[in-house]
Order: sequence, then C-alpha cells, then structure tokens
Amino acid sequence: MLPDELLFSPVRELAEKIRRKQISSVELTEAYLDRSRRFARLNGYATLTPDLALQQAHRADEEIRGGKYRGPLHGIPYAAKDLLAVKGYPTTWGAPPFKDRKFDFDANVIRRLEQAGAVLLGKAAMIELAGGFGYRFGSASVSGAAHNPWKEDCWTCGSSSGSGAIMASALAAFTIGTETWGSIVCPSGYNGVSGLRPTYGRVGRSGAMALSYSMDKIGPICRTADDCGLVLGAISGYDPGDLGSHSEDTAHFKYSDVLKMDPKPRIGWVKDPWGAGKKSYPEVEAAAGAALDVLRKQGAVVSEIALPEGPWEAAGGIVIAAEAAAAFENLLTSGDALKLTDPVAQVGGYAGQQVSGPDYLRALRVRAILQAKLPEVFQQVDILATPTLPTPATLLSLALDDPSLDFGDPLGGIGNMCGLPAISVPCGFTKAGLPVGLQMVGNAFGESTIVAAANAFQAKTDWHRRHPQLV
Repeated sequence: MLPDELLFSPVRELAEKIRRKQISSVELTEAYLDRSRRFARLNGYATLTPDLALQQAHRADEEIRGGKYRGPLHGIPYAAKDLLAVKGYPTTWGAPPFKDRKFDFDANVIRRLEQAGAVLLGKAAMIELAGGFGYRFGSASVSGAAHNPWKEDCWTCGSSSGSGAIMASALAAFTIGTETWGSIVCPSGYNGVSGLRPTYGRVGRSGAMALSYSMDKIGPICRTADDCGLVLGAISGYDPGDLGSHSEDTAHFKYSDVLKMDPKPRIGWVKDPWGAGKKSYPEVEAAAGAALDVLRKQGAVVSEIALPEGPWEAAGGIVIAAEAAAAFENLLTSGDALKLTDPVAQVGGYAGQQVSGPDYLRALRVRAILQAKLPEVFQQVDILATPTLPTPATLLSLALDDPSLDFGDPLGGIGNMCGLPAISVPCGFTKAGLPVGLQMVGNAFGESTIVAAANAFQAKTDWHRRHPQLV
C-alpha cells in the first residue's frame, strides 16, 4: 500500500509518477479507498464507488502501458459532489426524499472527466439541496455533518461540505464542488485547500441538480491552484444540454496559456468586505495581509478599492429563493419538503414561493445595474481580493444565525450575481491551528489572471503543503 503522505501530493506530482509508471492508478486508487474507509468518521463521502473506481483504474493502467496517455488527470482518483448524476449509483442531492434515487446517465462533468481518464472514487456528501431552502446547522444532510479534519468538531462550510473534508484529509486527489453562493470558496477557506469558482457558463451543468439556474456553477476543489487549472481545463467547454453554456471557443479554459504568464496584476483590496464596517477576525486579517505582501514582492500592485454600493446581497437572495422554489416545485407541492433534515429547509422553499413576479424582476434589474457598474471596477484593477471568510472554521454546534456570525458578503453577492470567477487559496493559520484563506475574484472569463496570481503566491509559500494529522 502506498504511504499516506503520498496521498497529499498535488495532482501534477501524482500524474508524473503515473506517467513514468513509478506508481499505478490501481495502487493509487486502492490507497485512497483504504484511507477513505479508515476516516469514514469525517463523513466526507455520501457513497463510495469502489467497483467503478477499480474498473476505471485498471483501464487507465492498461492504456498508459499501451502508450495511450490522455494527460495529467489520467488515472487520478477524484470525488464528485452528490448532485452530479453517475449512472447506476445513488445521487441523493443530500436530501432524505432522494436518498434512494438513481439516474441512468452521467452528468456532463462526469463524462468529461472519464474522457480525461480520471477515476471516480465516490460521491461527496453535501448539504441537502445545496442549501437552496436555507439551513441553520452544518449537519443539514441525509449523510450527517461533514467534519473538518483540522478540528473535527468544526464545520467544513458550504453545501460542498463533503468535498472540502475529502480534499483536506486526502481521501481523493481532487474533488468537484458547486457554487451558487459561496460553496466552492467557503469549504476551500475553512479546510485549507484551493478552490476555483469558474465564470458562469464555462462548465456545463447538464446532469447536475438545478438550484438557481442563473447562478449555479461547477468547479474544482484541489490541493493547489495549479491542480484547479488542470481540472478546469478538462471540465470546461460547451455543453449542449445546458442552455446557459457558452460556445466552445469562449467556455474552454486553455490552462497551457496561463503557465506562460508572468503575473503582475493590479489587486484591489476590498474596503469593508463584510459590510457595515465589520472586520475579519484579527488573525484572519493578519494572514491575508501577509499574503498580499508576498504578491507585492512578486510585482503585484495592491491598492484599496470600494465595491459599488447597492442592494446586491438582497437581490441575490431573492433570485436564489425564487429560482430554487421553481426548481423544486414538485418537492414543495407534494409536501416532501417537510422530510428535509433542517427545520429552516422544511419551510424555506414555501417562503421562496411567496417571492412575487415583480420582486423577481426587480432583482434582475438590480443585477443588470451591477453588471453595468463592473467594467469601471475592472478598469482600475485586475483582481478583487479579500480574506476568503471573516472567521476561521466555526463549531458544528454553532447555528449559522448566531449573532457572532453576523457578517455580510458583498463581494460574494457581486461575484455570484454576475457569474465572476474566484479562487481561494490557503494563506495561513490561526493560533488554534485552523486554516485561513485568501480569495481573489476576477472579471468574467478572467480565470487566467486569478489562477496565475494564485500560482505565483503558492510558488513562494507552503501553506498548501500543510495538512492535518489524522489518526
């Protein structure tokens, strides 16, 4: 069996070992499956798919031995959030009403990763319905709470909670998460890993659960920013099954171009990132500030910038509420929403049905106003930056509406309402040993700029190399 320490290696390093036949995909897959079973207490997985994984791993080894090397994801084991359909396996959406449901097809992202030769270890646990009806506790899932491997009584954050736990504890080489508002950058920040939210429409969503049609996005949560670039290159592109998908020329992410860049971006450090003058925890602020110093030394120009003022968060909340109520109309009319785990979720969808047509249209007009303001912002800077989250990971026992967590998220509102790309990378730790993240948001289709900046940061730091010691 391969050593556990190897399993924390970035995809690029594992890929090189597989390509050189120093290790096999089968060996790597068996090692990740074994570790996933040993640390099942973290609740990172909703379902393991060992038969499928070993079948795919054997095929990868045979192809590589035969000289058919598909690229850096060939033979690399991964986990996919449990809202992506995998033929013949449970796809629960994290919700009790769907705990036994199976599809007879694969999601677009699953197909693309199979074409790249990746190996599916299992389905990552998630918050029920990706949090679309709201929730008070991080345990709001049919599979229970995902536990943060840095401190197991803490939350992993966001609806991609299992993906964060899996990545931080090396139960897979990379994971796929989704974000409507925060669920890629948030678990990346709380778990000390790297996550990339793509531009809306860059990654096709056919075969994925719909929560908010105009805001849902699918992206990688990985060890490094470089790994995120590799994975995005494989899963991006036109998807004929997704009416929100962009053309192939626009959607496909050419990561090879990023590796040639010499990033010296103009970074706008966001004033008042949590609204109403609220400040990040001091240790969070200090770590993110030190990260900016690293980027300055590499040629980045950093200045403070104010976000456009407007009711962006409120408008985003209205859009999600209305679109989620429409997406899950059958669940609501049947009364099965009352079978959801979290008391807030049991009624949240019904509240969403009360959003009027005029209110929804007003929210869309607010979005249009915001989109008209953004070009002025990105004339001044290439990247907007903040700490990923204002606090380190919170206790699972703490309700999300606790007064101590009374922070806004203006940049999250702006970024998700307008479908902007973002990356979160680890940039330090608190005295209690909990990770801190730095978030960088780019203009639409500006993944190259933010990934290049994140790569430059990780070339000079080792926060992404640190990992929890599990026993």
